[in-house]
Amino acid sequence: MAKTIIQTDDAPAAIGTYSQAVKVDNTVYVSGQIPLDPATMEVVGGGIEAEITRVFDNLRAVTAASGGSLADVVKLNIFLTDLGNFPTVNEIMAQYFQQPYPARAAIGVAALPKGVGVEMDAVLVIE
Repeated sequence: MAKTIIQTDDAPAAIGTYSQAVKVDNTVYVSGQIPLDPATMEVVGGGIEAEITRVFDNLRAVTAASGGSLADVVKLNIFLTDLGNFPTVNEIMAQYFQQPYPARAAIGVAALPKGVGVEMDAVLVIE
């Protein structure tokens, strides 16, 4: 088993004891991404739409650093503090993904780090 730690300055640095992603053979496990601007490490302003967009941008950066892309995502987990924002996730996700879409879960949670409204993690397989 070949294990590689993925790190890129194009996504927020880890704010805890974890790696941005870990690649094992051709599978990449991307840690949860919240809407932090990688340049400032501050939560983006502009409401939930801006937060969701930033999370997808962060996921895209980590998948690229792993040698893949969002098209390689096979499983996406979405954590929302307000499930009423789920339609907004779908609208913005359509700008980043094309069919066939990855398997996905949307989970309502009481709170997320730094008081954000959304966090996502992913698993991708690179052929």
